[in-house]
Amino acid sequence: MANSIEKRSITQEASDKLIAAATAKAEEMGVPMCISIVDESGNLKAFRRMDGAALLSVDIATNKAYTAVSFGMPSHGWYDFIKNDPPLLHGIVHTPRLVVFGGGYPVSENDQVIGAIGVSGGHYEQDMAVAEAALAALAD
Repeated sequence: MANSIEKRSITQEASDKLIAAATAKAEEMGVPMCISIVDESGNLKAFRRMDGAALLSVDIATNKAYTAVSFGMPSHGWYDFIKNDPPLLHGIVHTPRLVVFGGGYPVSENDQVIGAIGVSGGHYEQDMAVAEAALAALAD
């Protein structure tokens, strides 16, 4: 009987690559962003607040990453999950750090969640585009 499990975690190198690729996409779009990378347990691994990014976006980006790693699904997936379930819809708003709009994505390797990225600073569709570009660069 095992009393422990093995957990894999995102590396600093992968975290830095995500930050760089997200920054490049945000610069291309002309929208200053906050970019947060968390490890498999939701702890901050890397962070960048681009010049001009909104102060409010600091916590939102980190909470999007935390949301994504917590259930292994993108933050925007929560809206469809809760929108037609009144008890969950009204109760979930009391869950600290949960974000139910786009910009947070889990980072997986061999079907295991090893971390997550969260991006905030623009409309959530812009945040999603920046995060998706970062994930695509990590896959290269």
